[in-house]
Amino acid sequence: MQEASIAVKDLACRRGDRILFRGLTLRLNQGEALQIAGSNGIGKSSLLRIVAGLAPAFSGSVEVCGSIGLIDERPALDPMQPLGKALAFWQRIDGAADNELARLGLSGLLDVPVRYLSTGQKKRAALARLIGQKARVWLLDEPLNGLDVHAVELTERLVAEHCAEGGIALVASHQPFDLPGMGRLALAEHAA
Repeated sequence: MQEASIAVKDLACRRGDRILFRGLTLRLNQGEALQIAGSNGIGKSSLLRIVAGLAPAFSGSVEVCGSIGLIDERPALDPMQPLGKALAFWQRIDGAADNELARLGLSGLLDVPVRYLSTGQKKRAALARLIGQKARVWLLDEPLNGLDVHAVELTERLVAEHCAEGGIALVASHQPFDLPGMGRLALAEHAA
């Protein structure tokens, strides 16, 4: 099993002329989860993008060990393709894997173009993609937005199972995320 860890040291994030946060230090090891909490615009999404290597840090350092999977507001699925074909594209890249379609309530939607899926269905489809990716480090940006109560519970269960198997979850959310043992970091404590 691939090792997994995240080490962030004295991180600062700048957007335009504004420093969103500074002095952020954290470490996550295999099996751990952390919720980054805070209001909209405080820098939660920016933090995930920095950890994913998609945006530069203003200062500080980030070291990630293990493959990274990111879910944000874009489900990374071709909106013009039926869901089944959109997921099959990623399976050819990631290798065939069980992506829990039945469990995620997506089995009956494989012929529906991604653009016609509801917000909650798109979120569940993004989870299917993430599961199939077999990433050790999950970065989840507002993963509960648009989900009904059942889908919220399922998402929390999937993250708990991922961590129980030695994965890591960094969850940016202003909503409560129910995961036993999950740490919580209020990003406002690092606001500039």
